[in-house]
Amino acid sequence: MKTYDTVIFDLDGTLLYTLEDLMLSVNHALSGFTPVRRSLEDVRGFVGNGVRNLMRLSLPGGEDNPDFEKAFAVFREHYAVHCRDHTRPYPGIMDAVRALGQRGKRMGIVSNKEDREVKEMNSIFFGGQFGAALGERPGVRRKPAPDSLLEAMRELHASPESTLYVGDSEVDVLTAANASVDCLSVTWGFRTREHLLESGATRFIDSPSQLLELPELN
Repeated sequence: MKTYDTVIFDLDGTLLYTLEDLMLSVNHALSGFTPVRRSLEDVRGFVGNGVRNLMRLSLPGGEDNPDFEKAFAVFREHYAVHCRDHTRPYPGIMDAVRALGQRGKRMGIVSNKEDREVKEMNSIFFGGQFGAALGERPGVRRKPAPDSLLEAMRELHASPESTLYVGDSEVDVLTAANASVDCLSVTWGFRTREHLLESGATRFIDSPSQLLELPELN
């Protein structure tokens, strides 16, 4: 039977509920340039491809708006200070991560969030339990390109055959496919099961505890 010795996770919508802090920073940035405000559901649909894309979708006119770069800079400055105000691990995540560590599994995070923030959240929320924590950084293609996932696997000394990538979006499904690793989609995050099915997802869990029940992780 196949066995996974390495589990790599997406961050936003998979390990951490970050939606409220993202929405508040988006609306803080928008407030200086437009009367438009974005709801939680708006932001839920916009996340997954990095914060620049989030701001592009949030600001009317996107990058064609002459105020885009200013608004994006305001967002980044505000979010850097307030990214942990309401952010928290999903229920059951801490127990699942702890149990995987006790089973000797190597673990990592690969996200389109900025690299500094990914590393900070690994430290603050998880005590550095993830041996690799990679985010968006200059010169590296964002997910769904496989670059960061492959780099995390190199840091963890993992092979594609023994790695499971866990995420909540269509971007994660494509990232795993592009890196030739198996994907497990979670249904508690930012996308619905129906949307994930349409995006090619084939395997799901509805709670973190179900991750521990997978025969390949026992």
